[in-house]
Amino acid sequence: MTIWDTFLWVVLPYAALVLFVAGHVWRYRHDQFGWTSRSTQLLEGRWLAWGSNLFHYGALAAIAGHVLGILVPNWLTSAVGISEFTYHFISAIPGSIAGVVCVAGLVILIVRRAAFVRVRRTTDAVDVAVYTLLAIVIGLGIGETLAVNAFGPGYDYRSTVAIWFRGLFWLHPEPQLMAGAPLVYQLHAASAWALYALWPFSRLVHVWSLPWQYLGRPYILYRSRYAAARR
Repeated sequence: MTIWDTFLWVVLPYAALVLFVAGHVWRYRHDQFGWTSRSTQLLEGRWLAWGSNLFHYGALAAIAGHVLGILVPNWLTSAVGISEFTYHFISAIPGSIAGVVCVAGLVILIVRRAAFVRVRRTTDAVDVAVYTLLAIVIGLGIGETLAVNAFGPGYDYRSTVAIWFRGLFWLHPEPQLMAGAPLVYQLHAASAWALYALWPFSRLVHVWSLPWQYLGRPYILYRSRYAAARR
C-alpha cells in the first residue's frame, strides 16, 4: 500500500461522489434551463437516430451487467445455484455484445459531431472531455471482458473490485483490494470516477429528467417534417 493507492482508491472515489451529488444540486438550483441534452436532432437526425439508439441500449445493458457483477455478492449467486465459472461464462457473452453495441453507437455519435459542421459548432470542451472519458471507460470495459475473462487467463473481480466498491458505501474502503487488481481494472475504475465527477457539469444531467424515455426511444423526436402536410 502506498499514498498513491490511498489517493486513487479512497480519496478519488469520495471526491468524485461529492462532486457528483453537490454538482447536481448546484446545477439544478442555478442552471435549470441548461438541464437538457442540448439535442442537435434538428441539425442532423439520421446519424443521431442510429448512434443514440445503439449507444443508449448498449449502455443500459452494460449498466445492468455492472449491477449484477459489482453489487450482487458471490454468496447470493451461489445460493441460487450459479457457480462462479457459470457466472463468468454467461456474463462474458452478453457483456461483450453490450460493449460492442455501445462502442458502435459512440463511434457513430463521435463521427457525426466531427463530420457535420453545424453539429461540430455546438460541441464545447466539456463535450469533448465527456466523449473522451466515455471512450476510455467503454474501451477498457471491453478489454476486461474480452482480453482478460473471455479469451485471457480470467480474473475474479467479484472477490476484489466488487468488495472494494461496496465498501466505499459502507464507509469501509479497502484500497489494497484495488491495488492488487490488474492494471486494466484500475484504469477502468479511475476513469469511471473521473466521468462521475464531470457528469453534473455536462449534458449527461438530462438522463435524470425523463430516464424512462430511453426504454422505448433513446432520442427525442421534436417534430416531423411532414406533420403540417398531413394536417
